[in-house]
Amino acid sequence: MSLDERAARWRADLESWAIPDEILASAPANPWTHRVARLARRTDVLLASPQGPTYGRAREALPDGGSVLDVGAGTGAASLPLRPPTLVAVDENRAMLEELARRGRESGCGTIRLVEGRWPDAADRTPVADVVVCAHVVFNVPDLVPFLAALDGHARRRVVLELPLVHPTSWLNPFWVRFHGLTRPDRPTSDDVLAIAREMGFAAECEEHVAPDAPFESVEEMASSACLRLCLDPARAPEVARAAEEMGVWPFPPRKFVTIWWDSTE
Repeated sequence: MSLDERAARWRADLESWAIPDEILASAPANPWTHRVARLARRTDVLLASPQGPTYGRAREALPDGGSVLDVGAGTGAASLPLRPPTLVAVDENRAMLEELARRGRESGCGTIRLVEGRWPDAADRTPVADVVVCAHVVFNVPDLVPFLAALDGHARRRVVLELPLVHPTSWLNPFWVRFHGLTRPDRPTSDDVLAIAREMGFAAECEEHVAPDAPFESVEEMASSACLRLCLDPARAPEVARAAEEMGVWPFPPRKFVTIWWDSTE
């Protein structure tokens, strides 16, 4: 399969995850909203105990006095544990960036520059760095080839990606069937990202690992998040919680992530 074919399939597979218009029209809130507090909690876990191949592959490529660029940075879970002397964080969510900056100051990072915007649109106003990290972003990127190319073009030494094995909302698939009678897709996967990176000429390697944290602290928090994603009234959270336990979705099994990395071609 050619690069163009792989890229087209990636886009089509992502588009198949769109929520049907008739369901979206009844949503009480934007189902794609990311809650800052949840991401910040994960950042705090990794700041307290830096670990895993994403941290390791970035750390080993970061020179003394070096710089890190975090694309789709969120609250900094992939970059702040590195405590780089210079950090550039790109994200389209200003609240996320502000939480990152606050934690960066508290944790002893050096200079922090915030770039508000979507990658690769923001690439032209973003400086290059020794190491580029990008965690849990690519499943939101329909045009993956220019996205990865811009990451590589901004890395002097290495690009490090982290992503789940499958679409990050796959855990909701049983709920979609239960509450909407809708069967969700099973593609794309992390294997597709690896194949595209290699087809682009990057000597990409990968390592699977188990997430160091749980996504939710309670069944109530899980049910609240599920209601948002499923376009359900928040008042149905107790019903969702009961369904989760009946279907064996709760308690959550450990999540599996993949780290993909390559040394820059620049």
